[in-house]
Parts: sequence; structure tokens; C-alpha cells
Amino acid sequence: MQTAAGVVLAGGRSSRMGRPKAWLEWHGSTLLYRAAAVVGRAVDGPVVVVAAPGQELPPLPSGVTVAEDPVEGLGPMQGLAVGLAAVADRAEVAFVCSTDLPFLHPAFVRRVLRAMDGGADVVLPVARGFRQPLAAGYRTALAGLVTELLAAGDLRPGMLFKHCEAVQLDDDELLADAGLARHDPELESVVNVNSPEDYAAARERPPAEVTVECFGALARNGSHRPRAVPAATLGAAAAAAGLALDRHVVAALNGDQVTRDAALPLVAGDTVSFLSADAGG
Repeated sequence: MQTAAGVVLAGGRSSRMGRPKAWLEWHGSTLLYRAAAVVGRAVDGPVVVVAAPGQELPPLPSGVTVAEDPVEGLGPMQGLAVGLAAVADRAEVAFVCSTDLPFLHPAFVRRVLRAMDGGADVVLPVARGFRQPLAAGYRTALAGLVTELLAAGDLRPGMLFKHCEAVQLDDDELLADAGLARHDPELESVVNVNSPEDYAAARERPPAEVTVECFGALARNGSHRPRAVPAATLGAAAAAAGLALDRHVVAALNGDQVTRDAALPLVAGDTVSFLSADAGG
């Protein structure tokens, strides 16, 4: 199988938003933290955040690195070139997205990357009526071609698609994936926030429901029974279970990822199992 990386583009002027999108609060985390961590949940290779020259970034998930774009003002194509080059020695393909996708689901990322097994250079979702070049799959070897196009003055992602094999996935093809159809049937993974109004409307929506259960010394008064709670982060899920993510408590996400990261994003379909970290707990 191909190793897949994640590239999150954090640059951009955010002119319509009026402030940097990367720092926008999202249920106790930030939009950038959430995007990087969601992508990280879906890939088996490195995750890189591409920053504009001198851009200050909020805290990032453990293991996520930063690649600084040396050129200002060339848009997402420049960020794409930098991001692909940053991971090309460690992954054959990459899921590339913007910062402002608060409803991105790991199932969407996996669906796009799986389509790259067919050998395409680009897998371009055409979701909710629009092409989604900033929620798409790219072969990392394209870094050189993107750089050449930029040098020729071609700053639009659409120009890249004319020079390589690009496969498009429409709504039906995306939702042929059972997991994606179950957890993101409206393909809200590609909904971005471009203005203060977009952000306010998205932030006011209740978080997705996740399943919470407690085991060992933490199971009391029937709390071991699975129950659904709205939670955008692991910290929120712990609070809903009446717990604090301290040294005495550890969480297993979907039965495997063990963590205490309170900012870890949760999505529809997740199961969080809390266990006592104390010996004999």
C-alpha cells in the first residue's frame, strides 16, 4: 500500500474573515489544530502544516511539523508545492486541505486517498456542486510540476489538472463508501468558513454525538454502559463523563489510539473508552 501523508495549508490572507483562520477557536481547540489532527487520524504518514512567511501558528498536535512557504502571495498553488515537497521523501500520496474545514471527517480523507490506489496523479472531489482542490488527494511527485507551473505564472489549481491525470469523484462516488455515507451523508467535510458569519453559524452548531464508556475504577453508578454525548474534543467527552484527563485517566479512541490529548478532535461515529491509568485500576 502507498504511504499517505497529510498537508494542511495554514497561510492565506483571510481577508473575508478579517483575522487568521488558523487561530479561530473551535470548542476549546483551534481550527488548525482540528484540521491537522483529523487528517492525522486518517493517514499513516507524516502530517505537515504549511505556513506563510513569518506566520505565527497556534499549538499543533504532537508529531505535526511545519514547512514555511518562502514566497508570499502566490496562493494555494505555492502552498501545495511546498507541502508536497516537504513529504515527498516519506509518502507517495498526500491529502491536502485548507485550515477552515471544521466538519472534515477522517472517513472523507480515507475515501479520497483510497481512490489514489488506481494510479491517478490527483483525486479531485466534486462535492456539493463544486470542485474541491483543497480537500483532495495529490501524488507527492507533483511538487516539481507545480513549481514549474508557478514559475510560468499559472497560479490556479485548475491549471495543474490539465497537465496530469486527475480523477474526479462526485457525491455519489464519494458516498459509495459505507463509512462516509453513515457518518457524513451530506458531505459536510468540504464545508469551509470564509466569513465571520460562516464561522459563527458553524460554531453554533452542536457537536456530533460520540459514544462514551468507562471501565475499571471509573465505572460507577452504571457509567460503564455506553451512552451518546455531544463532544467535539476528547476533553469535552471526558467532562461529559464527569472525568478530568489527568494522570489517573487515559482514553482509548475507537479501541486503539490511547491518549490524554484533551484537544483531540472527535467526529461522528467515535467511541471513547475511559480507563483508570492507576495500577490495578
